[in-house]
Amino acid sequence: MLTTRFKDLLELKESIGREVGVSDWLLIDQDRINQFAKATDDLQWIHTDPVRAAKESPFEKTIAHGFLTLSLIPHFMYSCLFFEHSKLTVNYGLNKVRFTSPVLVGSKLRAIFKTIQVTDVSNGAQIEWQVTMEIEGQEKPALVASFLIVVYHE
Repeated sequence: MLTTRFKDLLELKESIGREVGVSDWLLIDQDRINQFAKATDDLQWIHTDPVRAAKESPFEKTIAHGFLTLSLIPHFMYSCLFFEHSKLTVNYGLNKVRFTSPVLVGSKLRAIFKTIQVTDVSNGAQIEWQVTMEIEGQEKPALVASFLIVVYHE
């Protein structure tokens, strides 16, 4: 995986419409799922009980929470995108999220970032990314989201 470095706002604006980052793969194991379940108090058996999931789930395994998958976007972004001369980057929210495939325990995920829009704001820029979270070995992604951040200059 290579890190895409944006040296200034002009370079960022020139990337509109292009894929600009692809993260490394990340294993989604049961420990990560369990930690997320505890942190969010979402202890539904389909996520946390491998024995029951093997017997009763249509997936025959536990699956990651959709919000666990979503919460990994910043990790993936920072692993493959870098903003030179920024002093602060903040999550601004999401315009649209679709969970398009379940993420089975033992799957590997990666994110692909495409620049959709760059808007000037005071001391920085608001950036809209299309994020596609792929599951290794599957054609259909785990999620597709419109993710917004604000990057503030030094």
